[in-house]
Amino acid sequence: MQELNDYLRFVVTMMAVVDPFLAVPFFIAFEGARTEEQRKALARVVAITVFIVLAVSGVVGESLLLLIGASLPAFRVGGGLVLLLMALAMLNAQAGGVRQSKAEAAELEEGELRGVVPLAIPLLAGPGAISTTIIAAERGGIAHLAVLTGCIALVCLVTWWALRQAHAIADRLGVTGLNIATRILGLLLAAMAVQTMAEGLRALFPGLAG
Repeated sequence: MQELNDYLRFVVTMMAVVDPFLAVPFFIAFEGARTEEQRKALARVVAITVFIVLAVSGVVGESLLLLIGASLPAFRVGGGLVLLLMALAMLNAQAGGVRQSKAEAAELEEGELRGVVPLAIPLLAGPGAISTTIIAAERGGIAHLAVLTGCIALVCLVTWWALRQAHAIADRLGVTGLNIATRILGLLLAAMAVQTMAEGLRALFPGLAG
């Protein structure tokens, strides 16, 4: 039962971190004068890229931490801080510098990029999503990684649907509705970010548990 709760928590956290609603206006701005078929292809490529980046992060993330000499508790604190910064930006209905720098936003507006950058990376599969995946994969084991990959696939499927229906979602919700959805996800993400940092700090400083 606890494992099921952990996986549900991971899905909710990833949904808040990836935040398809925040990506909708960026996708609409980026797709420009593309045909319907090109829009479908772009949504598919973005979703597949996000899946590949996060799935690979889950498989090799812990090994990479060991290679650079960083512990998982320390990474929890750092990753939680990244998530908190993202959550604060989302509460203001903004992408924030963690997701997208001003230079990256300017490139997007000028139409100089192809879609994988910056829509898939770093807007959707950015530092927050990658760190969340690495932290969740810490238990290891083939079965655990398989379920985790399935959870990532579910989040990417929702993201693909949101991008495919970007115009319909934007028309129905409007700017205010999209901002409200982003703020709600930001609030959930803030709570999970604090929880992640607290777990990391307890592991680093066992005395805090007392």
